Amino acid sequence: MNDKVIATKGLIKYFYDPIQFQVLKNIDLSINHGEFVSIVGKSGCGKSTLLYLLSTMDTDYEGEIYIHNQLVTGRSDNELAKIRNENIGFVFQFHYLLTEYNVLKNVMLPGLKLGKYSSQEVEHRAMDHLKTLDMQDQALKMPNQLSGGQKQRVAIARALINDPLIIMGDEPTGNLDKKNSDLVFDIFNQLTQEKKQTLLIVTHDTDFASRTHRIITMEDGAII
Repeated sequence: MNDKVIATKGLIKYFYDPIQFQVLKNIDLSINHGEFVSIVGKSGCGKSTLLYLLSTMDTDYEGEIYIHNQLVTGRSDNELAKIRNENIGFVFQFHYLLTEYNVLKNVMLPGLKLGKYSSQEVEHRAMDHLKTLDMQDQALKMPNQLSGGQKQRVAIARALINDPLIIMGDEPTGNLDKKNSDLVFDIFNQLTQEKKQTLLIVTHDTDFASRTHRIITMEDGAII
């Protein structure tokens, strides 16, 4: 199964602050099912901007984006929200766990929102993912009781809850020490090998990038 999970054609993005500035220049790329891909480049080269376009959270661009061979450019906000929820899991530099909910509930939230499974089934699936990440013992703890590395593992479990086509990460190891960065890499690597999970990770960490299947290097808004 080597179908394209994400593909772009001639992606162009401008910022207007205060004058027109081109951030992305004719980006053509494709990510195949089961690939573990990193995007690297200096700060300001357009890595995170590209990720936000691919995630469908930013729709102000020229060109075309396809998710699972379906054109998503030009879809309504509601359609895009559904596409995102069903197909994309997110892991950011900051875990964005909701402090008022325990670990289990945090992992369940995107599953409850999608409404594909009963709340009982979502809870069961959430516990499975926490087990995979060796976090089942922390399920009833609140986020403020966890270490940075543990919080990021919870964020990964949350990203997995809806069986996404692709997990996108924006500097997911940016706030972690070497030991926890390696742990997060190992988790991602395991997901690719055992579950054929597709991963697209923006990172400054050259060691992390060097161990992924493929590195996309960006400079001045273009893929080099």
